[in-house]
Amino acid sequence: MAAATALSSSLCSLSIRTVRFSLLTTTLLSNSTSLFLSRPRAPLLSFSPLNLTNLRAKSDDLDTSFFDELNPEEEITFDPPERPEGFVPPRAVDEPPFESEEEIAQAYEELYGPAFSGESFLGNDVYVMDSQIKKTSGFSSQSKKEKIRDGFDERVVQVRRVTKVVKGGKHLRFRAIVVVGDKKGQVGVGHGKAKEVIAAVQKAAINARRNIISVPMTKYLTFPHRSEAGYGAAKVMLRPASPGTGVIAGGSVRIVLEMAGVENALGKQLGSNNALNNARATVLAVQKMRQFREVALERGIPMEELWK
Repeated sequence: MAAATALSSSLCSLSIRTVRFSLLTTTLLSNSTSLFLSRPRAPLLSFSPLNLTNLRAKSDDLDTSFFDELNPEEEITFDPPERPEGFVPPRAVDEPPFESEEEIAQAYEELYGPAFSGESFLGNDVYVMDSQIKKTSGFSSQSKKEKIRDGFDERVVQVRRVTKVVKGGKHLRFRAIVVVGDKKGQVGVGHGKAKEVIAAVQKAAINARRNIISVPMTKYLTFPHRSEAGYGAAKVMLRPASPGTGVIAGGSVRIVLEMAGVENALGKQLGSNNALNNARATVLAVQKMRQFREVALERGIPMEELWK
């Protein structure tokens, strides 16, 4: 009896829950329907008669007379043109004779320049400075580098140890001063710093090649006139000399003049003995010089009147 009573009470509670769920569902559906109906609707696309008229007018302008005499059931045969006399059909890609490796290398060299392997089939200069080429093995300057072959000789002026004081202590570096020149009137001064001497010299040589200048000289390989210049606390005085005198100078001034190809000159360092400042002062003094023909051309007179 008690079991029957419990069963009847559970059935009543289930029926009440079912009725509540159905009422809730009906309410939600009615609300969503009202919201959908209340939202503004986008206007439907409509074609005006004017647009249809324009489309018909454009379609009538097309020329379809070509298809009037065309019979769709007729079989059309392809009639290729006749080959000219002496026609040689091209060979297939997979047929011999194939291109040799040298011909392929020459074609690539015409497009992209000398090969990175160090071989040139067209006579181009392979030893060109290229920042894109990285070191093949080793770290820092341990790997051997090819010497740059551009006609310039290198001369190391000075190598000194320099330190930089930081929070954790001192950083030791090497500073190198290098002068490059072809002994034909071209000279440059550069400096570089690195952890090793060889790397510092290489950096200084590259920096010197970026600062090449031309030295004006006479047929006796001397200066055309006197010149003086200063850089920092260093001051340099240059004087021309007669043939057979030689280069009478000291320090970095002598090295710069010898690498430029000057054989008869007088030089004097005034002030500081700093090698880098004296070398740069020498370069500035040389840049102030001008040839007699340049002065005559600027003044618009012949060279003979310069000494009158």
